[in-house]
Amino acid sequence: MRGGAAPQATRCFAGWVLDAVPIRLEVLLVTVGLADGDEARRCLRHRQQAVDRGSTSARTATGGRRDHARVLHLPTTLLRNRQEPLGPCDVAGGTGWCSVASFAGDPVPGGTNFHEGDPMQRLTGLDATFLYMETPTSPMHVSALWVLDPSTSPTPFNFDKLRHLYADRLHLAPPFRRRLVEVPFDLNHPIWIEDPDFDLDWHIRHIAVPKPGTMVELCDLAAHLVAMPLDRSRPLWEVWLIDGLEDGHVGLLSKVHHAAIDGASGEELMVAILDLSPQIEDKSEEGEPWQPDRVPSDTEMVGHALASLAQTPLRAIKTVRRTTEAALRIRSENRQPDVVPPPSLFSAPHTSFNATLTAHRSLGTATLSLPDVKMVKNALGVKVNDVILALCAGSLRRYLDSRGEHPDGPLVAMVPISVRTDDQKGAMGNQVASALTTLATDVDDPVERLVAIHEGMNQAKVQQDAIGADTLQNWVEFAAPAVFNRAVRVYSRMKMADRHRPLFNVTISNVPGPPFPLYVGGARLVAAYPIGPIFDGGGLNMTVMSYMDSLDFGLNACPDLLPDIDMIADGLHLSLEELKKAAGKA
Repeated sequence: MRGGAAPQATRCFAGWVLDAVPIRLEVLLVTVGLADGDEARRCLRHRQQAVDRGSTSARTATGGRRDHARVLHLPTTLLRNRQEPLGPCDVAGGTGWCSVASFAGDPVPGGTNFHEGDPMQRLTGLDATFLYMETPTSPMHVSALWVLDPSTSPTPFNFDKLRHLYADRLHLAPPFRRRLVEVPFDLNHPIWIEDPDFDLDWHIRHIAVPKPGTMVELCDLAAHLVAMPLDRSRPLWEVWLIDGLEDGHVGLLSKVHHAAIDGASGEELMVAILDLSPQIEDKSEEGEPWQPDRVPSDTEMVGHALASLAQTPLRAIKTVRRTTEAALRIRSENRQPDVVPPPSLFSAPHTSFNATLTAHRSLGTATLSLPDVKMVKNALGVKVNDVILALCAGSLRRYLDSRGEHPDGPLVAMVPISVRTDDQKGAMGNQVASALTTLATDVDDPVERLVAIHEGMNQAKVQQDAIGADTLQNWVEFAAPAVFNRAVRVYSRMKMADRHRPLFNVTISNVPGPPFPLYVGGARLVAAYPIGPIFDGGGLNMTVMSYMDSLDFGLNACPDLLPDIDMIADGLHLSLEELKKAAGKA
């Protein structure tokens, strides 16, 4: 844009960041193409004159007291309300961009916002990281494969009924109608808006397996669907109703992008369509009807991004200080004579499934008895999560032995830990930390292996407490979107995961579920298999969810790296039998 061709609001939008951004704004404006050099300098002179005039008039009107909102000290106001929507407003005779909510109820001449009084919701750095990690071979959505029994439904359970159920409950889960809007030039993380082009029929699909379909056919079809990435131009979710299963059952595969949910918020998302009985509860929307957002302009998003970035140096200083303090605490703890530190990144041994992925996926499932797992837990004085890790460790050890693979050390698991507080319940997005723990696969005896895993997890949690729940989230806030995403894609294309030791060997996640039966449109939920994403260097994800008296394991792998995922699923049963025998002797 040059001269009069650029709207005045666009040419002068950056006036309010003059005080906040410690760089030459005329250079920035020219760099991003919003103004030439003369326009940029003229814009800044006009802004400074406007602020000077506004300061004088405000002191007169308030008896010498500076009214920051009316004087439009926009850097301070906007930084304090950095997630509030931006709208056009008159700045002492000129047009600038200011925070709609910063005027303490004053109307904004000609102003518009995304929802009246609601903030422009930018993704957190952690949420956005799952977008940046996505490549053509590594879609980063979280899935769930449910098996339903329609015989409990008072009325026929079919696709139309499922669609009607979702239509009535869209308001219960924000991700259903939210889509991404990316910031120009990737200056900052994307934002969520209520999709003005939302179309429910795009998100609910119908498919079938040849009758009578077994779990093998269901998993094969689900693996193909899981391998397909979500469309970022629409809300990041989809559901597939799968007919044709044996015993009259149906399958339901849901996919939601990890940028929108973690395990805990995924459970809350499930509640939106689940009932406690076959009778469908009326959860229709009350109050004000849903209103879509308008798509914010590039100028608004750039201005909002710059205001947020202006705070980066201060946040970085605080984060470095806290991280340094945590590192000193961890070093002191790890130097204790009776402490065995948890594994570090890149300390895991190489295996055949720790390599560059292809776009193919294979799924495996296993259902284990929760009372049996609790019996082992009680007999050996450990926790349920320790037993789950030991089951995975035993199965992986057996699988590698069958292939003649002998890693040069024990396998290392990454275990997500929810740090969601009571105040954050009901909020979407990710509130997780992660811990690295040994799976002690170099230990022959299953009980000794379980005890080693228990001790390792205890130490990992101590270290995680020392690091702090929000350290990871603070650091990823500083990730440059354009650089991060391109780096991940280059890493994938060059197959860098084949050239170094893995960060860790496997992701193992445990999501607690309800101990009572649930229903979808009257159909009873028989089993719920969670499916986590995989990525280059980490070609296996093992996620488990408790439901009633069962533990439902969902295994996701790349078949070109791990050709027999059913062997690992079957190995979970064998590992539990080993531990049950050992617990009976304890």
